Amino acid sequence: MTTQPNESESALALFKNAIEKSFSRKLTIADLFMTAAQIKAAGLDRRAAELYKHWIAFNSDDPVVYAAYFNYATALSETGDRPGAINALREAIRIQPDFQPPYINLGRLLEDSGQIGAAVAQWMALVERTAAINGDAVAHRLSALQQTGRVLESLNKDEAAEDALRQILEIDPKRQEVVQHWIALRQRQCKWPVMPPSERVSRADLANGISSLSLANHCDDPMFQLAKAHHYEKRAIGRPERRLLPAEPKRTAAKGKLRIGYVSSDLREHAVGFAMTDVLESHDRAHFEIHAYYCGIARNDPTRERIVAAVDRWTDINGMNDETAARKIAEDEIDILVDLNGYTKDARTKVFSLRPAPIIVNWFGFPGTMGSPYHHYIIADPVIVPEGSEIYYSEKVLRLPCYQPNDRKRVVAPSRPTRAEARLPEDAFVYCSLNGMQKLTALTFDRWARILTAVPGSVLWLLTGTEQTNDRVRAEAKARGVAPERIVFADKMANPEHLARYALADLFLDNFPYGAHTTAADSLWMGVPIVTYPGRSFASRVCASLVRAAGVGELACASAEDYIALAIELGKDRRKLAGVRDKLARARDTSLLFDTPRLVAELETLYRAMWSDYESGALPRPDLRNLDIYHEIGLDLDLEKIELQSDADYAALYERKLAEWDAAYPIEPDARMWRPR
Repeated sequence: MTTQPNESESALALFKNAIEKSFSRKLTIADLFMTAAQIKAAGLDRRAAELYKHWIAFNSDDPVVYAAYFNYATALSETGDRPGAINALREAIRIQPDFQPPYINLGRLLEDSGQIGAAVAQWMALVERTAAINGDAVAHRLSALQQTGRVLESLNKDEAAEDALRQILEIDPKRQEVVQHWIALRQRQCKWPVMPPSERVSRADLANGISSLSLANHCDDPMFQLAKAHHYEKRAIGRPERRLLPAEPKRTAAKGKLRIGYVSSDLREHAVGFAMTDVLESHDRAHFEIHAYYCGIARNDPTRERIVAAVDRWTDINGMNDETAARKIAEDEIDILVDLNGYTKDARTKVFSLRPAPIIVNWFGFPGTMGSPYHHYIIADPVIVPEGSEIYYSEKVLRLPCYQPNDRKRVVAPSRPTRAEARLPEDAFVYCSLNGMQKLTALTFDRWARILTAVPGSVLWLLTGTEQTNDRVRAEAKARGVAPERIVFADKMANPEHLARYALADLFLDNFPYGAHTTAADSLWMGVPIVTYPGRSFASRVCASLVRAAGVGELACASAEDYIALAIELGKDRRKLAGVRDKLARARDTSLLFDTPRLVAELETLYRAMWSDYESGALPRPDLRNLDIYHEIGLDLDLEKIELQSDADYAALYERKLAEWDAAYPIEPDARMWRPR
């Protein structure tokens, strides 16, 4: 036995003594666990694993040797010996099949090894063994089901994943992370209603667990969206246990330059990466120093390469924990830190909670407010957040002429497919909506069915879901009197080829309440007009902003009925549609929507204004008053039907609910819907 460098003499002596006791069978399993923990705490992970190996070798007849195998597997896994850990867990299960924890860990190790089917089989074996009703059995059963649902969801096996998660909710409807994934699964499968209550799971349980992104897809209720964002931030992020970064004194921008840091998991071939590339290339380097902090998948691609070349400094924070990443940003002396993720996949929101920069901004990556105490500003425009709608945002609202960035250098494949290649009828009027399936709601599909019914020979071209989802959408069309074959699905493909096929469509129909955003910009860039109408919430108003900025503001209708009427009119009047398309094409290269230099100049003006606020001590303080009460009110609303209410009725609904609450439990006034009387 050779001593490794830096092994403390006391820990090594403890290890040697334990080995001798193991050989002579004088080390109880309780002492084994305690000693191994002490050795591991001293940093001797391999020694801890070796101790378990020796003890098992000479104490294999111990009645709880299976528990030693379980801990041995953990020790092996921590040293990187995954095959050894898998073997140890299998042995623990062989010796004691009713010992449940090894099933969970074995499944995870098999998943990490690429053995997905074997991992799911392991977890389902545990589900079968947990029929007995006791606390441990229930906990292990739920854990196995949750792991199964997570993996099946990642494999796009939506039906099976949904079933696994539903079993969890029938046992514990308060598991918000499970509710969140279950609803998202139903949305992307177009299962309507999306949030059906049951005897065990109430509508309030589902509304309590829905994610902010799924809520934007589900309803046009900006007040509940604000409250939900705040609720999520408190639960999932929360207040740091201590201030990890010391409070910085006010500082002056280095050498006259403001240091801007963009944090995102999507600075790659992703909608956000595509849109941001031109912005990052266009910043005024005489007055701004640009840093990018990347927290996405470890894969290089042409978009990421462009961004790395564009910024002054690129930092990958994937290998850093939240505190380390925050310290790195602070050490870089970033003046304004821009959150390009919000509450989306792979976000590092906890880094922002540590306040590594004096100013924190919410822009572009997430269509709504963060409801946090540390995001100072949200960047929008006059259409997305019109005057008077600031009440739906915790941040101070600043406005660009058009909020969405775009890449003027986007690559379009040179070869254009034919309609036959896309399985589209040659002479049909082609309506399209190439958004993700999760944006499609029953109310929107009702409107589309009315349009198709009124325009003979028209078809609807949608971005494909799974085969089961496509069949479900066709069945929904048939139920509304539309022949299923009039629904055509577009395969998913790389962005250059995807852009090239837009020419096959005649008119884009926007979704509601979460409309087309970067998808809308793609369509407009390729000369395909979009009919839309704005709602109350951020996600429902972006497309109206984009068509206005593209020079065809007449396509933003005043209501759902006007939207249906205009879509029908353009489907029947090809000459009028041709005029709109011609206007769109002529305006493209000079329109506000695609004027990246102007957007960047206006954005830099906003950054200077933020810095001026900071220097003068006028940095905005996020307004979080009464948001817990607004959240409680929203839990009892029929969220899906709220879009059918007028703005006046919507405001009156909340005011009435607040008055009822205040009558029983007085509420302090706020600057939103409960103002001083």
